[in-house]
Amino acid sequence: MYFNDAFLPNFVVDTQKSEKITSQFVTFFIDPGCGPCIIKSGIETPFPELKTGGINMFEFLIKKLKAHPRKIVFTEGTDPRILEASARLLSGNFLKPVLVGNPDEIAAAAEDIGFNIRGAEIIDPENFDGMDEMVDEMVALRKGKMTADECRAALKKSNYFGTMLVKMGKADCLLGGATYSTADTVRPALQLIKTKPGNKIVSSCFIMVRPAASGENEVLAMADCAINIKPNEDELVEICKETVSCAKIFGVDPKVAFLSYSTLGSGKGEDVDKMRNACEKAKALMPDTPIGGEFQFDAAVSPVVAKTKHITSSVGGHANTFIFPDINAGNIGYKIAQRLGSFDAYGPILLGLNAPINDLSRGCNAQEVYSMAIITAALA
Repeated sequence: MYFNDAFLPNFVVDTQKSEKITSQFVTFFIDPGCGPCIIKSGIETPFPELKTGGINMFEFLIKKLKAHPRKIVFTEGTDPRILEASARLLSGNFLKPVLVGNPDEIAAAAEDIGFNIRGAEIIDPENFDGMDEMVDEMVALRKGKMTADECRAALKKSNYFGTMLVKMGKADCLLGGATYSTADTVRPALQLIKTKPGNKIVSSCFIMVRPAASGENEVLAMADCAINIKPNEDELVEICKETVSCAKIFGVDPKVAFLSYSTLGSGKGEDVDKMRNACEKAKALMPDTPIGGEFQFDAAVSPVVAKTKHITSSVGGHANTFIFPDINAGNIGYKIAQRLGSFDAYGPILLGLNAPINDLSRGCNAQEVYSMAIITAALA
């Protein structure tokens, strides 16, 4: 996960703090580098505006969640970063944390860093009344690939236990991986949550944001930058479909470009053919979505270049949703945009599952956990 330090919603919150005020609290809530903040009965966070369509993007997502409150599982309930983010979420009253772990250990960890997590639901795999039912359901889901004993042992692990809480409807979504690998987040999701009907793969996208001259923010979607190494034509179409749906959640009106080193046949090769064919299939599948390609990147984003190359589609020169030919291009592309283009990158956001399951970087901070929790719940 890659974020600038200061991207959080700009709204007044109840701090949910106990009487113990810590340096971490001051750092988390009041960042001198972010501009002035107003201290009232809570704190108005001084984070930069992140607008799309004239509204702060996170305010947009929070408004959605307030209308339809969700519950999110955090698989690492004692982690200080999770506890800080949970305290913030509780104060907003739009997303309820479900912390996996021993209640006494979680309470002690929260007290140690001075965060009030009253109102959070805490569920201990070692003392869960519904464990037998959960084991039976997991055995059925694994379809003979795991015995009851093997399932019971797996459910002692927070990643499997948390994923089953979502599968059984006890929570709407999950965010994990602050202390374990991406594979340990994705594997239980594939085995238990599984892909949506009609989907064959899990993919990912990044939402890219930077200030625009208009005063609003430029918001782009890029896929797949993290999961599928070398997707084929049909997989690219599926990636496109899921990315379009995700982009709309973030207020983006998708104009999709299938990217290549060729623009409408200017180059030759198997990879060019793959992107051209995938683009045509995507157009047929989503006739109401502006989709163009295959395009070189400059032809996709520059009206001048698009005109020079005689591109007549509405996408040429105006694309905001980008489908890369493979993970090499995607991963390099979003990081170039982040590091040289001053975009902030939110993700990877996992797509194609029956319920939102997202992964954290092991190097994440509490702000990143908070932001990704809102994003994850907004997908539910």
